[in-house]
Amino acid sequence: NLIAEMDYANVTGTLLHRNPYLGIGNDFIADCVQKFPDRIFGLAHVPEWTVEDEPDAAASMVEGAVRDRGLSGLQFLTSQLHLYGKNPDWSGDGFTPFWDRFASLGVPVFFSLSINEPKREPLLDHYLLELQRLTTWMEQYPETPVVMTHGFLWTLFADKDGFQLPDELWRPFENPNLSLQILLPIGLGDKFDYPLPQAQPLLRDLVRNIGADRLMWGTDMPIVMRHWTYQQNIDFIVKYCDFLSKQELALIMGGNTKRLLGLS
Repeated sequence: NLIAEMDYANVTGTLLHRNPYLGIGNDFIADCVQKFPDRIFGLAHVPEWTVEDEPDAAASMVEGAVRDRGLSGLQFLTSQLHLYGKNPDWSGDGFTPFWDRFASLGVPVFFSLSINEPKREPLLDHYLLELQRLTTWMEQYPETPVVMTHGFLWTLFADKDGFQLPDELWRPFENPNLSLQILLPIGLGDKFDYPLPQAQPLLRDLVRNIGADRLMWGTDMPIVMRHWTYQQNIDFIVKYCDFLSKQELALIMGGNTKRLLGLS
């Protein structure tokens, strides 16, 4: 029960989004929002593999979820295009009819890049290509707020000396409309034990290169409970990342999300 977990961890609100293999759709998310309107906010989804072939139907689905069911934005998993053997260039002309209608809604889009997709070699080249597509998309829709979910694919940049983050990762964030959701435990919790001191240099890099005002804490509940509890996902940052100021913590741990949703 998400609300029970939130109560136990003293989390006052959440932005709920989903993954296709969980089988949870827009109606389920909207029902959660309607049941707990002051605590749960939700993102719409669309079967990404249908968007280029059926742009009007896909756009209508998202419009209904936002306008009629009260959802707050869209999550778009680019990996589903690869999984279903569709055109992977979601920033290209084939997707423009859909994106034009989506952009007119005036809500944010949350892009999940390279999440749960067939592994395509070379991994790094494909990942950097996705970042280039993200940059292209933002140039086409400069008024739309964008969040990149799950952080980066951290293990691509790990070596025996720690993590070496290339300059290419930061280039999309030259666009001030882009924020980063950080889910370090879901990406590294199977490699390192709590409280994950190995990730503290990563968070320092994120604050330095992106800014605390564009970082958004997340958990990937309930999947992350394979590694950590909900409370540990909070304490990892709040208790152990003492290099963050109170203001930076407040922004990362909910303030930025509230601002994005127009709640503050």
